[in-house]
Amino acid sequence: MDALNKLEAQSVYILREAYRNFKNLCMLWSIGKDSTVLLWLARKAFFGHVPIPLVHIDTHYKIPEMIQYRDKLAREWKLNMIYGENTEAIKNKLTFPDGNADRLTCCRSLKSEALKNTLSGEWIRYRLNHKTGQYQPDENKEPYSGVIVGVRADEEGSRSKERYFSPRDRYNEWNIGDQPPEFWNQFKTDFAPGTHLRIHPLLDWTELNIWEYIDREHIPITSLYFDQGKGVRYRSLGCYPCTCPVQSTAKNTKEIIEELKTGKFSNIAERAGRAQDKEDSGGLETLRREGYM
Repeated sequence: MDALNKLEAQSVYILREAYRNFKNLCMLWSIGKDSTVLLWLARKAFFGHVPIPLVHIDTHYKIPEMIQYRDKLAREWKLNMIYGENTEAIKNKLTFPDGNADRLTCCRSLKSEALKNTLSGEWIRYRLNHKTGQYQPDENKEPYSGVIVGVRADEEGSRSKERYFSPRDRYNEWNIGDQPPEFWNQFKTDFAPGTHLRIHPLLDWTELNIWEYIDREHIPITSLYFDQGKGVRYRSLGCYPCTCPVQSTAKNTKEIIEELKTGKFSNIAERAGRAQDKEDSGGLETLRREGYM
């Protein structure tokens, strides 16, 4: 069994274990390459069907192509697609692009707070109605007790401290020093009542693994990752006011794989184009302790 097959098998195993052991799960789909690979793996794990809701947090500052891609794939694959948002912050323009918050405060409001309150069911959720093709308020307000996330340990420093099954408290806050050990494929899946769980099936994948798998499986991803003739492409996707592309002429998955193998980005963090990371002392630990993805 080659490396990709081993990673695939491990991720499928984690997905099935999560579904078997925990109720009221959802899966975050950020529209990026990692969470789309995670979605693909979920379809494999459950034989073409994704039996849990897909949740996206819409900041209203995502690159438009990302939302178009989300809805196109959700309709084609008949996904149970839900999005949440911080309606009040958006309506009152309490954001960085509006000049009324710094980047970290904006992320905390539009992402962390929106995520926590969407997962808890305290804020309105919007569900895709496949009959009308439109989103409408979701009548189900039951909290999600666990969320499956496309986090990779090599992507960013704080994510290397995660576990496959990583507990949070009832407020989604993360105590890094209180994580269960995981040895020899033995995972803790019994947690105290009220524990919120994050599940990370891609934890041991690398950026190169992700692209090799996308290429092998012919996974459809947004074209923002490819050079459109201007000599730049996105390596990591986020809100457009805080995300910059990298210099690259890679126009397809094979060219990205070759580019990564040359070591061009070996000394450049994958999220180097995400401005909010720089304001959090070069990482995301402050935001992630508070519930950020």
